[in-house]
Amino acid sequence: MIDFENADFLKLRAVDNSAYEERLTPMLAPGEEILASFKTVRDGVVFTTRRVIAINVQGITGKKTDYTFLPYKKIQAYSVETSGVIDLDSELELWFSSLGRVRFEFTAGADVAEICAVISQYAL
Repeated sequence: MIDFENADFLKLRAVDNSAYEERLTPMLAPGEEILASFKTVRDGVVFTTRRVIAINVQGITGKKTDYTFLPYKKIQAYSVETSGVIDLDSELELWFSSLGRVRFEFTAGADVAEICAVISQYAL
């Protein structure tokens, strides 16, 4: 499981959805689609039409993987911090009922406005 107490665990960069498609397709609900994918060196986050999927690769070999599914319908509030002139990173904070705050940090160039639109469309 992702360590939600250590909110700084991800610095995500956008990747093509095909990076996780093969691995996640068997876990998706009928009609659920991958909308955006992000990756660190080993871990990742995928936004679908129904939820956020946090992917935590474990162990030295990286064969063991933990998937945490965070449904949009459990989001109570969210915050987006866009990049600036000096600070090029952007952040997304989500507050889930019964879970608390989850924070994702994105590298420069990530389209956080698109992510915000996805959350707005499916969580509101």
